[in-house]
Amino acid sequence: MNDERPITRIRVEALQPGYADAARQWAGRLGLPLSGEAEFALQLDEGGLQLAELGPQAPGPVRVDFVEGAVAHRRLYGGGSGQMIAKAVGVQPGVRPSVLDATAGLGRDAFVLATLGCGMTLIERQPIIAALLEDGLGRAARDSEVAPIAAQMRLLTGNAIDLMQGWQGEPPQVIYLDPMFPHRDKSALVKKEMRLFRPLVGDDMDAPALLQAALALASHRVVVKRPRKAPIIEGAKPSYALEGKSSRYDIYPKKALKA
Repeated sequence: MNDERPITRIRVEALQPGYADAARQWAGRLGLPLSGEAEFALQLDEGGLQLAELGPQAPGPVRVDFVEGAVAHRRLYGGGSGQMIAKAVGVQPGVRPSVLDATAGLGRDAFVLATLGCGMTLIERQPIIAALLEDGLGRAARDSEVAPIAAQMRLLTGNAIDLMQGWQGEPPQVIYLDPMFPHRDKSALVKKEMRLFRPLVGDDMDAPALLQAALALASHRVVVKRPRKAPIIEGAKPSYALEGKSSRYDIYPKKALKA
């Protein structure tokens, strides 16, 4: 991500008195104030942690929820191993690869793969997004139906390139990348996640280095998710791609996944 990202003022606030202690803990961990003017607020209530833009034209808040809502609907009705993302990472009968999602974001794609039985490691380098993800995984672990899926997901916070270059232990079979690229179409900002996260995250200007580190670590393949008409990442060329209506998965195989 671009190190020259704009300064965005964020505070932490408890929406109910009973969450004041938790708010103080998060503020301490993230180095954020508990009061004062801000453009964004990291808020706590009985539903967990959420990020909200402040102001009259702000969209609604965003939180990570693996138990209810769109992610739960996809878990129940999303098409199982026939989904394009499953084919992209190499899910086959008897084959459930270990996957490192090095650009985890809100964890939606990682959750889909964990639902299918893949062991998942997630990396998120933006601390506030990582906090939302940690909170969502914690709530999922307390739900009897979703807990076994959450147990398949391990979260790391930090720079994915550094973590991949210093990887210890068994390398992941598949590394999945979904970098955030500079937007040229203003309609992309309609999604409230984009509107909330771009001031915090910026663009992944180091995507070529991210791809290079992934190719050096993955034992079997690297998968890059891109907008369907976007150019490939600079560097190594994918062997093939799977195309959907709006997205494309560029596949960089190293060796075949076998049962």
